[in-house]
Amino acid sequence: MKCRSEFCVEALKLDDSKQFLNPLKFIFLFSLFNQFIYICTLFVYMKKRILYLFVSVLFLASCSEYNKILKSTDYDMKYEYAKKYFEQKKYARAYTLLGELVTIYKGTDKAEESLYMLGMTYYNQGDFITASHYFSTYYNTYPRGTYTEQARFYSGKALFLDTPEPRLDQSSTYKAIQELQMFMEYFPASNRHQEAQQMIFDLQDKLVMKDYMAARLYYDLGSYTGNSSYSTTGNNYLACIVTAQNALKDYPYTKLREDISILLLRAKYDMAKESVEEKKEERMRDAIDEYYAFKNEFPESKYIKEVENIYKDAKKYVKEINE
Repeated sequence: MKCRSEFCVEALKLDDSKQFLNPLKFIFLFSLFNQFIYICTLFVYMKKRILYLFVSVLFLASCSEYNKILKSTDYDMKYEYAKKYFEQKKYARAYTLLGELVTIYKGTDKAEESLYMLGMTYYNQGDFITASHYFSTYYNTYPRGTYTEQARFYSGKALFLDTPEPRLDQSSTYKAIQELQMFMEYFPASNRHQEAQQMIFDLQDKLVMKDYMAARLYYDLGSYTGNSSYSTTGNNYLACIVTAQNALKDYPYTKLREDISILLLRAKYDMAKESVEEKKEERMRDAIDEYYAFKNEFPESKYIKEVENIYKDAKKYVKEINE
């Protein structure tokens, strides 16, 4: 009679005649596989727990150190830690210390550096309005300071990064342009000069876009008269013309020049069509003049077919009225 161990060994052997696993062997292998999965899962879980514990210990130790620094009256130590945190990009900790040090070290070189770093901590965290405030405080306090050039540049750049989309109020855009222009005036030889100029161009494009959107709105409203809140002239086409002309005058090199110009031509032509008879001929002639100006500037315009049709209709009207 076979013992139990011998029976298990027999169960693990393949049946040569049928070539399939003995049921006992299958159960045995399945049990081994489950134990292997369990051990692997346990290992991964323990590894994560150990890592979490290690990180938690480091975090608590770090917080404990930071709290001691905050409570300390050793300001030189606070200054060194503020610079350390700044270099490590731990800006939330850095600006808390720097805000205190700016006042403590007032009148010293450390106060100057602390104020500049304070501005940079807010800048690097994306709080651009506060950053610009501290940068402007810096260059007004230290007009010939070590970081005056950087402070003026980043004050403008911070405002540039905070400007809203064109459809919104653009007061901050004008302020950013002014700040960047002041930087270029004070530091014409700066290696940041070109970047500042490009930011001004981008900001101007935003202002042009706002004017273009306003002009297009007036044009789309057309002869609608229930929009006194939009047009102070009482004529939407005329409001479109004035807005477009001002945009072209203020920003002659805009990328939207062609789009604004076609809008100007459309508005003049449509206003002429809807004018009373005594004003229609004069306004049609004005539309024709605008056609020549447009075609001269954009001879291969994407709007050329539309422009030619406007010209033909306006020319036809002027010809008929004088026959």
